[in-house]
Order: sequence, then C-alpha cells, then structure tokens
Amino acid sequence: MQSLYEIHLALWKEACRNIDVDVSLARIAEILARTLPLERIALFYYDPGIPRLERLSCVSTASDDDAPPATPITPLDPEALEAWCRERGVCTFPAAHPPAPLPAEATAGCRGHAVAAALCSEHGTLGVVTLDCTADAAFSDVERRLLGLLGEPMAVALENDRRLNELITLREAAEADKRKLLSRLGRESLSDEIVGANGGLRSVLERVALVARSEVPVLILGETGSGKEVIARAVHDASPRREGPLIRVNCGAIPSELVDSELFGHERGSFTGAVGERRGWFERADGGTLFLDEIGELPTAAQVRLLRVLQEGAFERVGGERPMHVNVRIVAATHRDLAAMVRERRFREDLWYRLAVFPVALPALRERREDIPDLARHFAHRAARRFGLREQAPTSADIALLLAYDWPGNVRELASVMDRAAILGDGERLEVAKALGIAPAAGGGADERPGTSEGAGDEPVARLDDAMRRHIERALIACRGKLEGPGGAARLLDINPHTLRARMRKLGIDWARYRPDTPG
Repeated sequence: MQSLYEIHLALWKEACRNIDVDVSLARIAEILARTLPLERIALFYYDPGIPRLERLSCVSTASDDDAPPATPITPLDPEALEAWCRERGVCTFPAAHPPAPLPAEATAGCRGHAVAAALCSEHGTLGVVTLDCTADAAFSDVERRLLGLLGEPMAVALENDRRLNELITLREAAEADKRKLLSRLGRESLSDEIVGANGGLRSVLERVALVARSEVPVLILGETGSGKEVIARAVHDASPRREGPLIRVNCGAIPSELVDSELFGHERGSFTGAVGERRGWFERADGGTLFLDEIGELPTAAQVRLLRVLQEGAFERVGGERPMHVNVRIVAATHRDLAAMVRERRFREDLWYRLAVFPVALPALRERREDIPDLARHFAHRAARRFGLREQAPTSADIALLLAYDWPGNVRELASVMDRAAILGDGERLEVAKALGIAPAAGGGADERPGTSEGAGDEPVARLDDAMRRHIERALIACRGKLEGPGGAARLLDINPHTLRARMRKLGIDWARYRPDTPG
C-alpha cells in the first residue's frame, strides 16, 4: 500500500501536469479510489458574479454509475460560502443533508455519505470538490489525513483551468480583432496580394517600395473609401518595423478634449475621471508604425504637440512632467486638401512640411477602372464566405454595370454593393443591378442611377430586408437560437452581437423561438 506521502505527491503531479481539468479529475479519482471508498468525484466552479456554484466536471469510478446532469446550482450567499470555506476546509455529512451554505444539488446523485472540500487560492474562493463515499462516515486516521490534503492540489487544478479559459478567451478576442481588421481591409489574410497591384495601383506600390525601407513620414492622399489603410499597412509590412505594432488612430473620431490623452496618454489624477495611468497611442506604437488616419481633422493644439514628437521623438503625458521618448514611424492619411488648409491657416504649415516629406497619391476607383472586375470578384468571394452563401462570380453584364458607375464612395462603396448583391441573390446569383438601385422604367426605358427611380427607391430595400431576415433566421436555426460566443449566430455571421440584436429588433425576429427548449 502506498504511503500517505506517495499518495499526496501523486495527487500534486496529476493536478499540475494535465491542462484538461477532466483528465486531472479522472486521474485523481483513480488515485483516491485505491484508498477511499470512492464512487464519484465532482468539481464545482464558484462564480462570484452570479453568485453560484456550477459543476465543471464529474467522474464516476463505478462502471454502471451515471453522472448527474450538469445543471447550474441554485444561487447562494457568497459571504456564507467563503466563511464556510475558511472554517471547515473538509467535512463529511449525509449526502441528503449537505451543510449550509452548500445547496442540495451539490451532492445530487450521491448515495450514503459525502465529503466536501473547499478550494481556495490567494484570489479567494475558487470552488468546491465533492466525493461520494458510500461507506460509513467513520473514516480511518489515514483517510481523514488524506482528505485534509485534497484541497490544495484540487485548487491548483481548478486555477489552471481558469487561467487556461482566460487565455482561450484572450486568443479568441485577438482572432476576432484580426478577422475584423481583415474584413475592413477586404482581405482573407495579412499576406494576401493587394487587388490592383498589377493594375491601377502599380505606380502607388512602386512608391511604397521606395519609401518603406526609410524612416521618413509618409502622407497618403486620397478620397474617402479609396483604400488608404491598405496602403498604410503595405508601407508597414515592407519596412524594417514589420515585426512591431501597427496602430491605427482615426483622428476625426476622437473628441477634441480627449485628443491629447488618446495620443500621448495621461497620469493618474490629471483630470476628472483619470483614475489611473494610461498609455497613449504613441507609447503603444513604440518600435512600430502609428497610422494617423484623417490627420486633417486634428485640432491645432494637438498639431503643435505632434510636431514636437516628429522633431524630437519626445512628449509628455497629460498631467506629467517627465518627457517620454518613443521610436515611432508616422504614416498619415487624409481625404482633405491639406495645402489649401495651410493657406487658410486651418493646418500648421510646419507640420505640413514635416508630414509631406514623401506624399503618396491614391487614385480614386473611377480613375483605375481596370481594377473593378478583379475587385468585384474579390468582394463577391468575400461576401459568400461572410454570409454563408454559395459563391457566385459576377457575369459580364454585371461587370458592364459596375464599369458604367462613377463610384463616389470608391472601393468601400463597391464592397458594400457586392455584399448587397450577394444577399439579394441569396446564393443563386448576384443581383448587381438591384444592389446598384438600377431598375427598368415602366416603359422599358434606360436604366437609372440609384435613387432616381421610384421602383429603385423602395422595392430593392424591402427585398433586401426580406433577404437579411431569411439569412439571420437560417443562422439562428443552425445555432439553435444561441446569439453570441462559440457556436453562436453572431460568430457564424461574422457580426458584432450588439449589431445583430439591433438588426433583429428592426426586422422583428424573436431569437427565443429558435431555442429547442422554448415552447411554440
């Protein structure tokens, strides 16, 4: 028979070496069953936010024993549970009468006597482990000492599981941010070739290749929606800083009173609401590239501080006194005429000269129509993947319609049109004409531009809502009514859960009807 020391060491090994808590619990159950009259062991996680205990894992050592259903346990008094954990540690009791504050569900399925051990760490109460021991409550001295040693290794197994879940959550959040970025850039991976690299953007990418290896600031000039962020990322990816961060800041989206705090950070107590120290975008981009989108919207006071950073590589946090030094490359972009703004004294002339060392002019989509067919196919492919539709390629007639349009919204508008065409076609075709708002006149006349025909003003919109409703309902059916998280409709549709809920309210979709346990 193993000594108590050997059993204790084996418990610690199994608690620490397995990532999966189910595996740890199964191995620990095998070890305990050699000494204790053990038939079942269950691990419960304590969620202080609800607060309640919820069964995380259950292992039966009897081959014919069925584990109780994994139902959440009744909400309990957190102070009472924490006091019980501090005072008792390990206790035995008749399974039908668990001590307060443990609810009856904690020992559901136990036959005879049960053992409960509190699991704690420096963070507080983690949970509870219960053992179904069908023999008498009169344990031997060795068994009692073994039960007393059970709490610490089980707490480590539970803590490891909690930290693993936190890492998984962080990884999923990072993957979601990556997917969001790729969606905004219209790409499937960061290594994708830029559509138009061998066409209308060839001269632009040649200039990017020239300037990327240097450290000089780059100013990207182009209309809204023409792809300035794609070019900024191309500059970063081709530079020696490619392993560093690329931080994008939309200067037009920051309230004027918060610009300094966002760009340069602030010290604790520097203004009302500054409850802690905050790193600004310059500090976060240290060693990489800071992409200042819509630089023309930056207030004059922030322009002065930005000029100092460009000249000296130093700045001070709001409310701070010591200078902060960073190594950041600036890539700026704007759709405004900065030269005219300088003449009108709405943009600092010295900052303009600092930023415009190497300007890159990005042509509008109407100036590079040769790229429209490839862009249309690219966005049609992306729409099919995003919406779970059968992929359809634009026909020659579709391409002719797209080439005839002026594209005031540039590439961003083309992407929206192809998304709309894919939804309206419902996987059977691309309804490019309807997506553009083009409808034949009553007498079969010429096509019209968006908004110029009554038929184009109402009918396509109504049909778009119907198509979106059907698409969301299919996703809810596939996900059994689950909205967010892994296996949820928001993840399937690649859409923010809050946006999905708002769209469902607008379309009158009741998600509860799609849950299997909901009557009707």
